[in-house]
Amino acid sequence: MFRLQKRRINQLKKELIQIARLTSLNSYDTLRCSQKLDELITIYQNQNNLKNKTRNHKINYTQTCAF
Repeated sequence: MFRLQKRRINQLKKELIQIARLTSLNSYDTLRCSQKLDELITIYQNQNNLKNKTRNHKINYTQTCAF
């Protein structure tokens, strides 16, 4: 799942660069693509942070419950 998201983020980065070159940095299309990229990155980071918190909680639980 994370690989697919990373791939989509990288694909959108490339699209953003192409759109910006063709239209300009301030064009509606560039800004819309940039916003979409921001949304995907935020979702990816939130999911990744949640995954890490879960993993850290499991590690801490095992460390504190070891006899």
